[in-house]
Amino acid sequence: MAKYLKKSLPPVESEAANLKVQETVREILADVRQRGDAAVRELSERFDGWSPPDFRLSPGEIDSLVASVSRETIEDIKFAQAQIRNFAEHQRAALKDVEVETIPGVRLGHRNIPVRTAGCYTPGGRYPMVASAHKYRSPIWIKCSRSMFVRPSWWHRASSEKCSIHPIVL
Repeated sequence: MAKYLKKSLPPVESEAANLKVQETVREILADVRQRGDAAVRELSERFDGWSPPDFRLSPGEIDSLVASVSRETIEDIKFAQAQIRNFAEHQRAALKDVEVETIPGVRLGHRNIPVRTAGCYTPGGRYPMVASAHKYRSPIWIKCSRSMFVRPSWWHRASSEKCSIHPIVL
């Protein structure tokens, strides 16, 4: 007999949860659209308990974080990036517009329309997942976007209360 480690919610509860998530996301997006950085700061405080003076890392902060990563790890990351980028390029080449006349007078199809801006969340807090950062960013960059923003989770260094992006996710 099968032993279930986890069961899905009943359909009614699942639909209610999905609707709640959709409404929350709509509210967040509308708030950020309307209030910009002020809303982002409030969300950072709410979800991460963090409100830095500036959300952008300075060149010095970036250099310091990169310098803290071993040469071997950097080479491993570059190898992973190349593999992920190569696959994303093949995926992009496979995206084709389709139009077919299924019966006389009935035309069906789809078009691939690039977006101008894309965003992605990169897991990188207590257990940074460097491959996820590249798995999400590379295909977006290659396939569709003129500009992209990445929102990593923040890493609390054990030696201080300062939050930052984990060096290997950066």
